[in-house]
Amino acid sequence: MLNEFKEFALKGNMVDLAIGVIIGGAFGRLVESIVADLFMPIIGLMTGGIDFSNLYLQLSGAPAPTLAAARTAGATIAYGNFITLLINFLIVAWVLFIVVKAMNRFKRKEVAKEPALAKEEVLLTEIRDLLAKR
Repeated sequence: MLNEFKEFALKGNMVDLAIGVIIGGAFGRLVESIVADLFMPIIGLMTGGIDFSNLYLQLSGAPAPTLAAARTAGATIAYGNFITLLINFLIVAWVLFIVVKAMNRFKRKEVAKEPALAKEEVLLTEIRDLLAKR
């Protein structure tokens, strides 16, 4: 059983998955930093410094000056937190789109660098394919 576990744990796929998870976690923190440290201050400046996370609609209880007080007073819809998370999601999705787009551009350049087949190789490939059909 120990040998089977060792074989399972040390398979290439398992190691690749572990590396992917670790890099994914680090990349996630990087994207969170881009959102929180670069984009959110700009959005805050554009919106006049509105802190969406403190916007709420108090449904019951005495009117409260803060979200925390409104939650303790009764039913409260904290729609501001949803707006903040939605903005964060859109920024993260946009950053990931830009990263994937850049990676695809680099892959296309690598494919373009591959040498084209010579005429003889193309003809031989066509002949091989015709023979395979027979």
